[in-house]
Amino acid sequence: MSALDLLLGRRLANREFKERKIGAFEGVPAMGLDGLGSSAYGPEAALTILIPLGAAATSFIGWVMAPIVVLLAILFASYWQTIRAYPNNGGAYVVAKDNLGTNPSLLAAAALMVDYVLNVAVGIAAGVGALVSAAPTLHAYILPLCLGILALVTIVNLRGTLDAGRMFALPTYLFVASFGIILAVGAYKVMISSGSPQPAVPPPPMGHAIETASLWLLLRAFASGCTAMTGVEAVSNGMTAFREPTIKYGHRTLTAIVVILGTLLIGIAFLTRAYGIGAMDQEQEGYRSVLSQLAAAIVGNGALYYVAIGSLLCVLALSANTSFVDFPRLCRVVAQDGFLPKSFAVAGRRLVFDVGILYLAFTSGFLLTVFGGITDRLIPLFAIGAFLTFTISQTGMVWHWRRAIAEEEAPKKELKAHLVINAIGAITTGTALIVIIAAKFIEGAWITILVLPLVIVLLKTIRAYYDELATQLRDPAPLDLSGLAPPIVVVAFESWNRLSDNALKFALSISPEVVAVHLLQLSGPDVADEQRILRDQWRRDVEVPAEQAGLLPPRLVVLQAQYRAIQQPMLRVIDEIRDKFPGRRLAVLIPEVVKRRWYQHLLHTHRALRLRSRLIGLGQPDVTVINLPWRLDLDNEPGKERSAARGDRSA
Repeated sequence: MSALDLLLGRRLANREFKERKIGAFEGVPAMGLDGLGSSAYGPEAALTILIPLGAAATSFIGWVMAPIVVLLAILFASYWQTIRAYPNNGGAYVVAKDNLGTNPSLLAAAALMVDYVLNVAVGIAAGVGALVSAAPTLHAYILPLCLGILALVTIVNLRGTLDAGRMFALPTYLFVASFGIILAVGAYKVMISSGSPQPAVPPPPMGHAIETASLWLLLRAFASGCTAMTGVEAVSNGMTAFREPTIKYGHRTLTAIVVILGTLLIGIAFLTRAYGIGAMDQEQEGYRSVLSQLAAAIVGNGALYYVAIGSLLCVLALSANTSFVDFPRLCRVVAQDGFLPKSFAVAGRRLVFDVGILYLAFTSGFLLTVFGGITDRLIPLFAIGAFLTFTISQTGMVWHWRRAIAEEEAPKKELKAHLVINAIGAITTGTALIVIIAAKFIEGAWITILVLPLVIVLLKTIRAYYDELATQLRDPAPLDLSGLAPPIVVVAFESWNRLSDNALKFALSISPEVVAVHLLQLSGPDVADEQRILRDQWRRDVEVPAEQAGLLPPRLVVLQAQYRAIQQPMLRVIDEIRDKFPGRRLAVLIPEVVKRRWYQHLLHTHRALRLRSRLIGLGQPDVTVINLPWRLDLDNEPGKERSAARGDRSA
């Protein structure tokens, strides 16, 4: 087994594709980690905005989280319908393309791409923040830890969605179970203490209030807290990952994610107020996350605390997995429409789209490096893409139901109910988007707003290239076979040996007109009698055998390579032949030794590679470049007669 097989698994055949599909059990960790993990940094982001209120911050967290939970319920109903209407792929890009047109679909694609990259960066940064909370001595290693976790998630996803779902199932369900127990215990303690529980580990005191609550401050807190909903659309975007029946497994996965997330948000908001827990500055020594403080306050620093925080770390760090599942699938659909390079639509060794996975890893790694792996610096960039996607998707579904109603002679009440639900979703998410943009614009959201049009321009530029390519390659006329003639073959060689021997034999087999070009002084000026020796050898070993075989002997052209480069002299010869024989096709034959070992690449000059690249780069329609490989056979017996060995090896 090779190292690559050990790391990524064996290469899968196309027929194994159905076996790699997932159900709801794998779907929750594969697509729900983003949503579940956001329960940690969503409420904390809202509490961070409320820090200026001091101890009063916890009094307002319920007012901030309540509309977020209502929005979550609306999105659940909306995406439930989207999954039913688009069982193969209900992502915002597909919905917008089918119902709103190209430009809205590209806006949705750009928003999703930006959102997925930010999700990876924010999730991993939040996970490392949880780790630093439990082990403050690691504070100096935030960025290396972030990049290490990113590498791990990338490798796991290159193994396939099924492997990722199964591998991440344990930390996911352990997180749900441990924090479910902690929240239940906390709620019980609140009830038996008449709303004033005694914390097992007192949380750090909150600072003094430096301003009073205002509508603008609460709106900013709401905008930050909305990051808790960024993973809701993941199921509809990744429907192609589910096995049949896809609708059943999609609905089960969506329901599990939303119910767990809603319960966590309500419980965290309720208990942070009861225990008086606020947010801390992540860049300061001694930082502890809100969930770390909450868990310690409820159950102390015992085994359950470390199990919960450990699972939280895993879920947050691995929440990037949602993006690694959905981003490559989105890129595949966009690439199939010609707006991304075709390589994004090609399945890799494990039947996942490796190019999309690697691109996501690189861009999110760059973002983590730029922002130092600090969650608070990334949060302002985050929610805009998600809520823009929500709004476009729900608006597209409104038009979908309108069209369905118009096509019905007697529209069913069910269709009208679907329209109303998606219309409510579009209005509420659109309103939230406006609030988020207004609240986060100065804090960094302007970066996202600036990036989105640039991404759309890039997508359209790629599509313009493919359209132009298709136009130039399109030829509906029958094959024109008039004026066919063998090409004039130009053979480039450095020295007279079996490699050039084989090249000349092949050239004479496809055309009677062969020109062999040999360059002198490729290694430097110290060349004595080389030209005379070569011409004598050429007459004896090439011209005489050709005449005896009744063939026109190849013409030898010897050039001085004054600057020790093969490209320019060869181009001059080609231009002279084209001028002398206008309308004739030229075939430039380049013999080359095949390098089968890594060290062999270090032992050759690679002049053939540079010449081939230069000729192909010119793009002359009447010049064809033929690469003639020669495989080194290390088992050749030394001392064989040249005449007996000529041409017995060819690739």
